[in-house]
Amino acid sequence: MLAREATLTLVDFESTGKISGYPDEPWQIGLARFERGRVVPESLYESLLRVGTRPFNPYAPGRHEALRAELAIAPTLPTLWSTLRPRIEGCALCAHNTSTEKRFLRNAFPLHPVGQWVDTLKLVRIAWPALPSHKLEDLLHVARLRHRVDALCPGREPHDALYDAVACGVLLEKLLALREWKQVTLEALVNARA
Repeated sequence: MLAREATLTLVDFESTGKISGYPDEPWQIGLARFERGRVVPESLYESLLRVGTRPFNPYAPGRHEALRAELAIAPTLPTLWSTLRPRIEGCALCAHNTSTEKRFLRNAFPLHPVGQWVDTLKLVRIAWPALPSHKLEDLLHVARLRHRVDALCPGREPHDALYDAVACGVLLEKLLALREWKQVTLEALVNARA
């Protein structure tokens, strides 16, 4: 199947970061659907995730400090399974540097393995190896994609889970529109090595 004809779920988590005595935990999840080579605006989903009163790593990005009251009463990731299941089962998942997203989903839902993963970090390292940075935020600037992400997620910024999930999808849109990527298969994306 051609990648631009596949359905994927774009995933991003924001996390607390590791700190002595506390594990790295997700505090926010963002999801979006990617169909026919485009992010589907009507598919956007986000939720804060309960982390209690634990401290955050002082270098953890995001607006978590402003959301501490909401985080104290937010649902836990495992309790969202019935909401997340139809979005993540039966299709490939996509994230920018998939290791964090894989770990959090595996830890929260160990009896529900998810499908294949597409890693846009690996893909941009293949497409644009000479760039000085392959960070998602930097790529949006270099590839002039920030305006599209801003239009899909108004009022949001990088290091917001929904914003970053959508940014990953917009980046994938750009890659699949490249002349030399138009015939790439989903399997090739899943198996890509930088």
